[in-house]
Amino acid sequence: MADFSTEIKHSKRFAFGENWSRFLDVVDEDRIQEAVTSLQKMLGKERLDGLTFLDVGSGSGLFSLAAWRLGAKVYSFDYDSESVATTTEMRRRYCRDESSWKIEKGSVLDTAYLSRLGRFDIVYSWGVLHHTGNMWQAMENISPLACPNGWLFIALYNDQDFISKIWLKVKQIYCSGRISRLFVILIFFPFFSVMGLLGDVLRKKNPLRRYTEYRQSRGMSLYHDWIDWLGGYPYETAKPEVVFDFYTERGFVMTKLVTRQSLGCNEFVFNKIA
Repeated sequence: MADFSTEIKHSKRFAFGENWSRFLDVVDEDRIQEAVTSLQKMLGKERLDGLTFLDVGSGSGLFSLAAWRLGAKVYSFDYDSESVATTTEMRRRYCRDESSWKIEKGSVLDTAYLSRLGRFDIVYSWGVLHHTGNMWQAMENISPLACPNGWLFIALYNDQDFISKIWLKVKQIYCSGRISRLFVILIFFPFFSVMGLLGDVLRKKNPLRRYTEYRQSRGMSLYHDWIDWLGGYPYETAKPEVVFDFYTERGFVMTKLVTRQSLGCNEFVFNKIA
């Protein structure tokens, strides 16, 4: 398996960990609580006491922390060393018991590594599997990690056919060098702002609320999400019905689905049949 930094150097991958390390600077209790609330809502559980939680591609570590706050015993791993470091710093700042939250460097495409992890009550991977370079294999690899009656909570980019192909090209350009990166940012940051403004005006919404209340979207940051969206490469997509069929064939029952009509991630919660 290629080294992560080498892949970034040769424009084969976005520096996800670098973006997450900057996100750590804006994390506060409000964002943490929004992450906690989003987990409760999607999983339909007020508490996770006594449950094990696997965070596949932990990124900033925000949702590992949210699961820990809800009482779960957490295991986090990420392929990006900077993401591992950021998750570790998140734990240092906000976790009072490191023994109940383990963090490692690992890849969801490394079956030998995954085989050593065991099974978990909740397997969580939000916006990660489509950035591995082999999404369907990654989806296959996490299936055995959920224990019988366990839960699988994933989010994957919505497939919009031709539009998705355009975004793939944008991401490739972004990752091809510093000048290309600046070029993409200078074009798309104003584009995102104007399109958001027009949408809010047509819906008779206050345009400022898009920015002031964005943290209510899972506790995330609009700026860091825009950077992740523009640069997030490798990049794959899937239609929700295809994901549904994929996991149904592997013994899962879907219990919750949140879809996007345009860009963004569809969210899936599956229960594994005992």
